[in-house]
Amino acid sequence: MTEYRVAVLIPCYNEAPTIAKVIQDFKRELPSANLYVYDNNSTDETHSISLENGAIVRKEYRQGKGNVVCSMFRDIEADVYLMVDGDDTYPAECCHAMIEQIIRGEADMVVGDRLSNGSYDNENKRAFHSLGNRMIKSIINFIFHVQLNDIMSGYRCFSHIFVKTIPVLSPGFEIETEMTLHALDKRFLVKEIPIAYRDRPVGSYSKLNTISDGYLVLRMLFMLFKNYRPFPFFAFVSLLLFLLGLAAGAPAIHDYLLFRFVYHVPMAILATGIMIFSALSFFCGLILDTVVTQYRCLYELQISNYLALKKHFTTTNSDAK
Repeated sequence: MTEYRVAVLIPCYNEAPTIAKVIQDFKRELPSANLYVYDNNSTDETHSISLENGAIVRKEYRQGKGNVVCSMFRDIEADVYLMVDGDDTYPAECCHAMIEQIIRGEADMVVGDRLSNGSYDNENKRAFHSLGNRMIKSIINFIFHVQLNDIMSGYRCFSHIFVKTIPVLSPGFEIETEMTLHALDKRFLVKEIPIAYRDRPVGSYSKLNTISDGYLVLRMLFMLFKNYRPFPFFAFVSLLLFLLGLAAGAPAIHDYLLFRFVYHVPMAILATGIMIFSALSFFCGLILDTVVTQYRCLYELQISNYLALKKHFTTTNSDAK
């Protein structure tokens, strides 16, 4: 493992009570790794405590975890990236199993799974968080036909190619969901390793807001379903409009069948309009599905070019030495 450059990424916002322990735990487990703490406008002593404990500390002035992750992925060069929250809820000793999956090429993203062993339910005191996690997990598993256990874990390990080719669009806590969706859509290898989650210690508090952040995640799921799976999305909308159009047109159809004359003219006009929108939605789904397929082709070509350039520079550097 010492032959590989490992970067430990710790996004932080007001984690003064726990950040020192997190840094020391990962320095003990990964003494050759570089530990980066990205301070996201903390108003406590997070910045100074991180410096005192030997971390490389950088500032991210754009508020939100997604913005922090975006800067981390852009700025830091490594072979393996290990990302963990600064709240001391994830066990450092599990990092070796996660990193080995990346080094062996068996995964591009390894997720520390808190849910399958029940540790999150036992430790977490916020019932709606568990409910939200399971609901989002069920939706994503249904959309992508997979069986993932933990979608929103903040303990993850990434390959270099994953980090350098993901377009980070989410500014806030929905970033974990976005990374999972990107990995599934682009056919990256995803593995999960069960971990023993522990709740925040006394004096530390969660920055998550169950309602507002839950709404953001659900909104992002809605948008990403539309963007990643446009044909099923618009076909479903088309079906709903078609059924609504049938219901609206039923009186007019009944008139014509009995009297060969339509008395419910307004309902007939409404039904015609709804049916037109149903057809438009269906064909929009077909067109957008073609666009998304072309984008996936371009993405695969970019990945191939990236790997070819990386191999070229690696060979050149080896020859120079």
